[in-house]
Amino acid sequence: MCGIFGLIVKENSDYEYGFVKKLTEELALFSESRGKESAGFAIYNPLLNKISVIKGAETVSKLIDNGKFDTFFYQSNGIDKRELKSKIKSSFALTGHSRLVTNGTQLLDFNNQPVIKDGIVGIHNGIITNVDELWQKFSELKRECEVDTEILLSLIRKFINDGCPLDESFVKVFNLIKGAASIAFMFEDKNCLALFTNCGSLYSVTNERNDVLIFASEEYFLKELMQIKSISNSLGNYTIKQLPSFSGLLFKISTLESEEVKTKENYSSKGICFDSGSKFEIEYKPEGIKPFIPANISASEDAKLKNLLKYDFETVSKLKRCAKCLLPETFPFIEFDSQGICNVCKNYKPSSHPDSFDKLMELVEPYRSKNGGIDCIVPFSGGRDSSYSLHMIKKELKLNPITITYDWGMVTDLARRNIARVTGKLGVENILVSADIKMKRENIRKNVTAWLRKPALGMIPLFMVGDKYFFYHTMELRKKTGVRLNLWGSNKLENTDFKVGFCGVGLDFDKKRIDALKLKNVFKLIGFYGGNFLTNPSYLNSSLYDTFGAFLSRYVRERKDYYHFFDYIQWDEHKIEDTIINEYEWETAPDTKSTWRIGDGTAGFYNYIYYSVAGFSEIDTFRSNQIREGMITREQGLKYIQEENAPRYESLKFYFDTINLDFEKAINIINNIPKLYKDKV
Repeated sequence: MCGIFGLIVKENSDYEYGFVKKLTEELALFSESRGKESAGFAIYNPLLNKISVIKGAETVSKLIDNGKFDTFFYQSNGIDKRELKSKIKSSFALTGHSRLVTNGTQLLDFNNQPVIKDGIVGIHNGIITNVDELWQKFSELKRECEVDTEILLSLIRKFINDGCPLDESFVKVFNLIKGAASIAFMFEDKNCLALFTNCGSLYSVTNERNDVLIFASEEYFLKELMQIKSISNSLGNYTIKQLPSFSGLLFKISTLESEEVKTKENYSSKGICFDSGSKFEIEYKPEGIKPFIPANISASEDAKLKNLLKYDFETVSKLKRCAKCLLPETFPFIEFDSQGICNVCKNYKPSSHPDSFDKLMELVEPYRSKNGGIDCIVPFSGGRDSSYSLHMIKKELKLNPITITYDWGMVTDLARRNIARVTGKLGVENILVSADIKMKRENIRKNVTAWLRKPALGMIPLFMVGDKYFFYHTMELRKKTGVRLNLWGSNKLENTDFKVGFCGVGLDFDKKRIDALKLKNVFKLIGFYGGNFLTNPSYLNSSLYDTFGAFLSRYVRERKDYYHFFDYIQWDEHKIEDTIINEYEWETAPDTKSTWRIGDGTAGFYNYIYYSVAGFSEIDTFRSNQIREGMITREQGLKYIQEENAPRYESLKFYFDTINLDFEKAINIINNIPKLYKDKV
């Protein structure tokens, strides 16, 4: 989920401090795209006999721009700015981290990385999904932080203290953990930098002279780094390699000798001695005082907020609905014939018998790598369909995929944990592109605030535009990697035309993709949004540029070699759920029986509005499509929508807390919006 990076310079090399500093800064700035909520560095200096650490709740670029990294670099190396052209007199190692917050708030400094514990300084990309179980199993270990990385350091030190060799200690730890982990550790008592991964999210650069090692979470960062002539010229001929899934490398910092380790199979040890002969000081000075973090709200306050939520299923159930599906008379552009069957059902083209698996195999064959390299990009939200698609692409299609996740601030921790579970077990690399999450959430807050002043159902998609850059970043990854094929886990059952229907866009029964929109309807959308912007100037805020870019990414940007997995494979809800839950321990949500949209932090909010005002939500359209496909009966569908349209308090609470909006005030406004079904029941 985060970006980790670093380097080793072998002793008796010929590099200047200034060169190493520039290399570090460039590498750090490339890595920032994977996380912008906190950052940190650690420097291993044998001349001063110390490992120095700096970290904080700010971006890598801010640490560099505000001069903090400069000061840290000089002090940890015992030099000043005038000595940047002097040669490094001994070996040198550095690790860095650009964090996307998952476990543990970045406002508490001990949660930020590098994490210091038991004489180990470690950085970690990924999520350990069984962290609580491990702390319980090894109850003699003392937990001091919220961040999951801590358990890795504690276990490594425990096994070393128990007499286990260094390589075997890492093997034991990586066979205990679940989830995804790519790590870089340095030790107070060992001449070693350890790199390990169970998902392949680690790449390294070495040169012919074997006097430097550079590593990062993504190959692209290293390729871009080596395009800087001053760096590539200084290093000479170089090679970029991926550290395979379920493997690791132990580097002796002084000599760059390395020990290759396999965590899932046998390997031959070289028997390198990593003992340093002396114990380094770990130098770290936290800045300022830890801020006050307010306690969770009281049970009585929690109950008060829950009681605000309205669920008038009894009234809504009296709406006229299609005799075949579940769509009510408040659905935009709906019409009923004399038998009470809606125009959506009458024009529906069943897709429950998609093209065969053999045809999908035939489709992907030209893209298949001949040398075992990456041959497929899978956009990965951690949701049920994308998780199952990845499982099938890896295990049945036998492709070698790379996944991409775009975190725009509304990807929940549950979704992140599921991403880690699936990629970690499959050994698949996950490319994480992190937006400026603070900015994205502020944009959402501004648009929701504007909407609450003058509610209009057609404007609700404005709350979700931030995630439409997923399309853009997937196409960008295609260019960066040279991997052409991208397979998406969307399926036609998810079609929600009513969202643009509330903008005055009529039903389109001939869509080739669920995200397609005819040009004339694009202009209708533009006109609808433009009119609302003029009548409600609160929408004219700093989010406009982001909104426009999202619109282009969704409806205008060209997509090539772009396919939907479920256009070729039968979508089977029970089979999908059984597979991902039983094989990957995929996590469900506590506030709904449904497994759909549970990793999307916005879904609980907008579905509450749609149901409250219009008497239906996207759940009704999804279950209606299943009825049309013959997957469920209408009676089953009615039962599902009654259960699944119930307000999701935990999801709503997350949403309001995340965008810093008053729960009570917003829900009261929504509850008082005139109902579309007021005069119909």
